[in-house]
Amino acid sequence: MPGVVCQVFGKKKTSIAFAGVWEGTGMIRVNGRPLDQVQPKNLQLKLLEPIRILSAVNLYPNNPKIDMRIKVSGGGVVSQIYAIRQAIARAVVAYAAKVSDENKKQLIRKQLIMYDRTLLVSDCRRTESKKFGGPGARARYQKSYR
Repeated sequence: MPGVVCQVFGKKKTSIAFAGVWEGTGMIRVNGRPLDQVQPKNLQLKLLEPIRILSAVNLYPNNPKIDMRIKVSGGGVVSQIYAIRQAIARAVVAYAAKVSDENKKQLIRKQLIMYDRTLLVSDCRRTESKKFGGPGARARYQKSYR
């Protein structure tokens, strides 16, 4: 990882993904594997959304010169995918802020937020803890009158 330009993270529920970004050949690796080997296959399009959005408006070139290494842990499969997705989007914004001007960074942020705000802003919802008097957070045990 020569000359890490910036490090960012993405979160979803209890999953957290750390991403390091630097100038390179365009390789994106998740836990040491290329992006196309991430399981499940049907959620791989979610991972590529930030890049596809920015490529559509020519803010992210088709042959990018940035490498990313992402480490993800915690949570389930779907929440890990969403954490990786957020880390990729934040990494592109952070890299643009370091190497480009403020105007390009704001354009990238605007495009990503217009598509889906959770690409840059963490979802604050968490599971509600269980309370006494019932089997779950809100459900209560059934009351018997006889």
